Amino acid sequence: MPSPKKNMENKGFFSSMTSSLSMFSNAMHRSVNGFIGYENLEVVNPEGGKDDAEEEAQRGRWKQEERDSYWKMMQNYIGSDVTSMVTLPVIIFEPMTMLQKMAEIMEYSYLLDQADECEDPYLRLRLGQYLCTYYALQRTWKPFNSILGETYEMVSHNGITFISEQVSHHPPMSVGHCENEHFTYDLTSKLKTKFLGNSLDVYPMGRTRVTLKRSGVVLDLVPPPTKVHNLIFGRTWVDSPGEMILTNLTTGDKVVLYFQPCGWFGASRYEVDGYVYDANEEPKILMTGKWNESMSYQPCDVEGEPLPGTELKEACHLDTPKNDKYQYTYFAHKINSFDTAPKKLLASDSRLRPDRYALEMGDLSKSGAENMVVFLHFWTVP
Repeated sequence: MPSPKKNMENKGFFSSMTSSLSMFSNAMHRSVNGFIGYENLEVVNPEGGKDDAEEEAQRGRWKQEERDSYWKMMQNYIGSDVTSMVTLPVIIFEPMTMLQKMAEIMEYSYLLDQADECEDPYLRLRLGQYLCTYYALQRTWKPFNSILGETYEMVSHNGITFISEQVSHHPPMSVGHCENEHFTYDLTSKLKTKFLGNSLDVYPMGRTRVTLKRSGVVLDLVPPPTKVHNLIFGRTWVDSPGEMILTNLTTGDKVVLYFQPCGWFGASRYEVDGYVYDANEEPKILMTGKWNESMSYQPCDVEGEPLPGTELKEACHLDTPKNDKYQYTYFAHKINSFDTAPKKLLASDSRLRPDRYALEMGDLSKSGAENMVVFLHFWTVP
């Protein structure tokens, strides 16, 4: 039988361990809250420099009391996938649904028309990789979640017809189809997210296929992941480091473009570099530019060096209004317009959502109330 002294020692040891673990847990909780919430939070300025960090921290879309409230609501979701969440304040939304945002890929659809008419297989891939549409993904506002059965249709744009539908609510999944005389474009949109407190990682899990009608070539697109910085504190901004790959499934040729991560003092932000490769993975065309401005291309040798006597040519150029509230392009505004709607518009069309329309008119209070009504109705309908 152990002595009373031994029992006291054991009790003291385990008590000490329990106390230490409790202190460690509390310290970790404070550290996580401090890192993501309030204490010593580093605010990244994507335009460069840290001298204005204190000022930068106040340039976000949130007032102090809003940040406190939002943080209390969201801290339990750290590490979670938040694609299905609907209880978010409308201040972080843009007046567009996920189905409508899918339609933005058609802004530069004329490049796919040119790709269908192009005889050179490598230039055809260069045209197929129209990165200017990626500008839409840098917007820091969240589209409204589409509800099951919601639709969106667009006509009267470069001869194309676009239709999309929300086919799953948990997990959120949308499908879209676009077609004109030159191509068909089929898209399955499915995202996986990871909420990290003051940032959000977004991983594309869907599939994009383009069929060029004249040649029968089928193209497959895999986009890079995206990271949204400074969700609560500081100026919100988006980065998309990683590879975007467009593969010609018919011939084996492909485009591989590397999206440079934003470095210190804003270095390399928006920059994209890569090549068009043949089926033997030899480079044929050099591509370079910025995904928020323009992309250019130039023929190259097997070492990837520009061919003598050739020069860079611009493939596409972004056309954006100045000082637009939501960073919308002219085409993005057309997406919300009834001018691009079919004559017989379905009652399920995104344009008709009262929460989206109220936000477009600048009524945040009504938009928030209508957003709650939309989803309460969805959950109560058998």
